[in-house]
Amino acid sequence: MAFSKLGLSPAVLEGVRAAGYITPTPIQLRGIPLVLAGRDIIGSAQTGTGKTAAFALPILQRLSARPQPRTPRRPRALILTPTRELAAQIGDNIALYGRHLPLRHAVIFGGVGEQPQIRALAAGVEIIVATPGRLLDLMEQGHALLDRVEIFVLDEGDRMLDMGFAPDVKRILAKLPSPRQSLLFSATMPEEIRQLANRFLHNPVHIEVSPVASTVDSVEQRVCHVQRSDKHRLLVHTLARHAEGLVLVFSRTKHGANRLALNLERDGIPATAIHGNKSQGARQRALEDFRSGRTRVLVATDIAARGIDVKGISLVVNFDIPEEPEAYVHRIGRTARMGASGFALSFCDPSERASFRDIQRLIRQTIQVHADHPFAANAPSAVQMEKAPGLPSQPARSSGSGFRFWRSNRRPRRSGYGSYVPLPGRR
Repeated sequence: MAFSKLGLSPAVLEGVRAAGYITPTPIQLRGIPLVLAGRDIIGSAQTGTGKTAAFALPILQRLSARPQPRTPRRPRALILTPTRELAAQIGDNIALYGRHLPLRHAVIFGGVGEQPQIRALAAGVEIIVATPGRLLDLMEQGHALLDRVEIFVLDEGDRMLDMGFAPDVKRILAKLPSPRQSLLFSATMPEEIRQLANRFLHNPVHIEVSPVASTVDSVEQRVCHVQRSDKHRLLVHTLARHAEGLVLVFSRTKHGANRLALNLERDGIPATAIHGNKSQGARQRALEDFRSGRTRVLVATDIAARGIDVKGISLVVNFDIPEEPEAYVHRIGRTARMGASGFALSFCDPSERASFRDIQRLIRQTIQVHADHPFAANAPSAVQMEKAPGLPSQPARSSGSGFRFWRSNRRPRRSGYGSYVPLPGRR
């Protein structure tokens, strides 16, 4: 079905064409008509499924179809997101989709000066895209009033709770008028999210476009069992043999991300780190360098990476196995965006095997072991890893992405920085 069949206006369809969209994704196909009809929604959707357009397009249409005088400090729609990067991304999309509509929006987040945001709100906007902390600051100062909000969106609800924003979200909800239209989107649906949904949704329609906590089908997944001391050398080896496309590497800690990016740079591999301790300007520069290809490898923590939506990420490396199984789903969802194929590789040391078993239970897949590399550690037995309780006996299905590893017939030589320099050539 085409977007033109979903009830979108010609002006909104111009924005769709400007974005290069041709066919609606499943969540857009199901969600757009419901939002246009004014229904409350719970959307269970993996990252990369097109959910931003699923709510932004109909919101733009609903607001433009009922024009009202613009009122200073009082938006008509509020989109709440957990991270600065995601807020900026949604703001960019709204600007693109609504380029032919007489609507204004403002993006509100911390880490930057308040004054430009205060001026934008004072001039009047129809839509605010915000993170909870800065929005509450501006509300307490009287610069943002929510008593005329007609449509409220809580995006990435599970991550919002993971980051400790539940009290802030509840304070913001208390300031919203009733009745209103409310939309909740979350990749996973833990009990805390269901309880929160009951607080602010009215008779919602539940849209589940793929099994909750499942991984994107087009991502080919492998695990490498390796000693922790060999992880960096395995990463250098992997990057040498995966020479095309952008690579996103996940570290569990901010310090670890910085150290890993620095070591890659010392090995001659352009890399930068992005995490919560970086200033907003530094994070935006890192993303732009990564998006443009000036930096091929971006090392990120889970929180910082949640808003990354960059085309051309062909490989995600879990340098550290996440402690929360749900984080694995979000991590590997950074590749294989909007139907493209991708590859996810996890480096698992002996201390992380229990966490990796939890991941396989969550996604209900047995991830195939890749042992054909120079630093392979003894893999756990099938009983220990591949046939853990609650897992299917068959390995995760290959997507046929064509990613392959090559094992050198000689041991790589050491560089002057304590890591290994990969040998040229492939086998």
